[in-house]
Amino acid sequence: MTTRTFPDGFLWGVATSAYQIEGSPGADGKGESIWDRFVREPGRVAGGDTGDVACDHYRRWRGDVELLAELGVNAYRFSISWPRLFPSGRPPLERRGLDHYSRLIDALLERGIEPVVTLYHWDLPAALDDEGGWRSRDTVECFAGYAAACFEAFGDRVGWWLTINEPWIVGLLGYLHGLHAPGYKDDVRGEVTVFHHLLLAHGRAVQELRRAGVGDGRIGLAPNLSPHYPASERPADVEAARASDGYVNRWFLDAVYRGTYPEDMRRRYEELLGPLDFVRAGDLETISEPTDYLGVNYYSFRMMQAVPGDRPWPWRVVVPEQVETTGGFTAGVASTAAGTPVVPWALTDLLVRVRDDYGAPPIMITENGAVYEDGPGPDGRVHDERRVRFVHDHLAALHDAIERGVPVVGYCHWSFLDNFEWALGYAQRFGLVHVDYETQRRTVKDSGRYYARVAAANALVPVDDA
Repeated sequence: MTTRTFPDGFLWGVATSAYQIEGSPGADGKGESIWDRFVREPGRVAGGDTGDVACDHYRRWRGDVELLAELGVNAYRFSISWPRLFPSGRPPLERRGLDHYSRLIDALLERGIEPVVTLYHWDLPAALDDEGGWRSRDTVECFAGYAAACFEAFGDRVGWWLTINEPWIVGLLGYLHGLHAPGYKDDVRGEVTVFHHLLLAHGRAVQELRRAGVGDGRIGLAPNLSPHYPASERPADVEAARASDGYVNRWFLDAVYRGTYPEDMRRRYEELLGPLDFVRAGDLETISEPTDYLGVNYYSFRMMQAVPGDRPWPWRVVVPEQVETTGGFTAGVASTAAGTPVVPWALTDLLVRVRDDYGAPPIMITENGAVYEDGPGPDGRVHDERRVRFVHDHLAALHDAIERGVPVVGYCHWSFLDNFEWALGYAQRFGLVHVDYETQRRTVKDSGRYYARVAAANALVPVDDA
C-alpha cells in the first residue's frame, strides 16, 4: 500500500478552550465571565456542574505542556480568557493574567509546539454583558482593544491567531435558544444582530493585527461548518438544504470572503424582520478584511427535510441509517455516544466546496472530535477503539481533500483533555487524554497514543499498527 503522507510542515495539534479546562475563576485578578455567571443559575448546566475546577489547568499547565510533548504534537490550539486580561472587558490590563499566558507560550515554544491562539472562545466579560454584550456595537470595539493588547504582548511569539470561535453557535445557543451563556432567548433579530457584531469583531481584530505589524502572524476565523444534503430529491428538500446552508455556512463565509451577505438569506431575514439596520455602511468592508487562513470546526453533516409552514426556518435535520455519498457509494451512518452522525467522507466534500466556492484559502481543521465514554480498564489503560477509528477515518478524509488540491495546513483534534462541556457539564468526554475529575489524574487514551504515532510519522498510520 502507498503510504498516505501529509505535506511537509503539517501542523499536528490538539485543541482546548480556557473556560473548559482552566478552573481558578478568581485567581490573579480575573474578572467574572458570562460562563462564571451562567453556571450559577439553577438548572442551566447538567448536574449543577461548573467550570470552577474543570481540569485545573490554570495551576497544572506545566504538567499539561509536558503531556503535549509526550503526545508529540507540534501545535496547540488554546484560547485566552478575555476577563483574565481585562476583568471588566476594557482597560485597565491585569498584568498577572497576561504573564500567565506569556509563560505558557514560552513553554510551548521551548518544546517545539506552535501556539495557535483563539481570542474569543465564548467567555465574554460579564461586565460587558451588563452593557448589552454582543447585541451592542460597543462590545466590538472593546474586543478590538483586547485583541490589540494580545498582539502587542504575544505577537513576537505567536504565528497563528483565530479571532472568533463558532459565531453561529454563539448566536444560536447563547442568544436565541438560551442554552449557552449568556442564556438569552431573543427573537431572530437578536440572533442575527449578534452574528453581525461577531463578524464585525473578527474584522476589527484583523485590522488591529495588520496595524500592529507583528512578525509574520497569520489570522483567521474559526466557524463550525457543516456540509448540507437534501433528505430526498424533492425540490422542497433541496431548497431546505440550501436554506439551512445559508443559515449555518454561507452567512459567515460570504461575509468574510465576498464582503456581502448571501442575497437569499438577506431576503429571508428582511421578510421576517424588516430592514437589517444594524448593518452599517463600511461594516462588510471591515468584515472582509483579507485573512491568512480559515479555521474549520467540523463534526458532522446536516441532512435536511422540508417542514412546510414551520417558522422561521421551514426544515428539520434528519439522521438516516445509510446514505448514498457524492462519491456514488452507499455508506452506513454510525453515531457517537452523543448521537452525532459519524460521516468522515462529508469532511472531504466540505473542504472541496470551500476551495471551489471561496478560492483557495489555506485551511486548518481547528476542531474535529467525538464523544465516547471509555474510561480506564483493569490494566489502567483507556481502550477507546471507536475514537481511534474516528481519528483514522477523518484523517483519511482530510488526506483525500489534500489529494484533490485543497490547501490544508494543519489539524487540531478536539480535544486534548476531557473537559467541561458547556451546558452538558462533565457528562461528555471528547479528550485524547482521560481526566479523573476527582484526582485530576491524566491518562493518555489509546486514541492519544494512536494520534502520537500519526504525528510522528506525518502519515496516516493503519489502525492495526497503533
